[in-house]
Amino acid sequence: MRQIHRAGEKMFVDYCGQTVPVKDPKTGTVREAQVFVSVLGASNYTFAEATWSQKLSDWIGSHCRAFAYYGGVPEILVPDNLKSGVSKPCRYDPALNPTYQDLAQHYGVAVIPARVRKPKDKAKVETGVQVVERWILAVLRHWEFFSLDELNQAIGGLLERLNHRPFRKLEGTRRSRFEKLDQPSLRPLPLEAFEYAEWAKARVDNSYHVCVDRHFYSVPYTLVGHELDVRLTADSVECLHGSRRVACHVRSFDRDGCTTIIEHMPESHRRYAENDPEGLLRWAEGVAEPVVSVISSILGDGRHPMRSLRAAEGVRSLEKSYGTERLVGACERALRIGSTSLKTLRSILSLGQDTLPLPEDSEPSLSPELGGEHVRGAGYYAGATDTGVSEEVGPC
Repeated sequence: MRQIHRAGEKMFVDYCGQTVPVKDPKTGTVREAQVFVSVLGASNYTFAEATWSQKLSDWIGSHCRAFAYYGGVPEILVPDNLKSGVSKPCRYDPALNPTYQDLAQHYGVAVIPARVRKPKDKAKVETGVQVVERWILAVLRHWEFFSLDELNQAIGGLLERLNHRPFRKLEGTRRSRFEKLDQPSLRPLPLEAFEYAEWAKARVDNSYHVCVDRHFYSVPYTLVGHELDVRLTADSVECLHGSRRVACHVRSFDRDGCTTIIEHMPESHRRYAENDPEGLLRWAEGVAEPVVSVISSILGDGRHPMRSLRAAEGVRSLEKSYGTERLVGACERALRIGSTSLKTLRSILSLGQDTLPLPEDSEPSLSPELGGEHVRGAGYYAGATDTGVSEEVGPC
């Protein structure tokens, strides 16, 4: 049956069966380049370019460059059933590759793949492939190319000649029919360029992370054991549970590395992760200024960093035992008397000294009220000589 194609309605896409060899100028290795072809239904206006493969990234990139070449977007895309475009072929309800579906949504086009082993469903591009092979690839068969850009420059020049070549049985050229029919009917290109993204599925492990491209990204710990959809762009990684986005990370290319957001951790893991100087200072800043001063003093007391860190952790544990208000009061008293050790804070809290009014004098001293009656005041040594022996006490 003769098909009548409405202007601006369909764009047919396919790859040539013939490839083009490209030689590496340094190693002499020859690599075969694929040739992508698209044809508009009403005018037969043709686009062609070479890519290294038919994989998803090249497939999507060729579509974007074809739309840019036409300067607009048709209503329907008619591809073959290659894996880069169609995940599960079906005559009535085919499953598209998620990235290809993103492309269709971005440009606002419908994708209606040809039926399996039914090339007449995309006869326009089948003929377009033959024309490209005859008028472009046949001309280049004796040429030698050393880069993909060099090959595409040659294809671009011959493509312009093809689109301006007069038809044998129709009036005008592909270019003139495009300007008359398809170009006025194409919809404008989106203002923003399409962001290429790949999709994958990943199961959340017991450490509430998913492994994507050999890097681990955290998700909320309540999703352990669930399978998530993961969307990867050049700069970001998005994790979706159903239709809800549950995590978003800056993409990392550190193999076997780990990216963790502290809000994704359970409370016990969060407390353990904060057992470092920076985490303890962040905790102290969220309590009160006196607590910050005490923690800073303990961390900078000159002991081995691990011992200082353990002592600072002990200060934080006092909040759980005595409450925030009493801990702040104990820190204020410790700062006033000039002793900010963990032992001093425990003594203040156990004796209830944090509930008493602060002494008016700010001179640091160890008063008897801290240690009890057995603590000697400064006056006890008032009669001491330079040798440290009291004048009132005879020789031993």
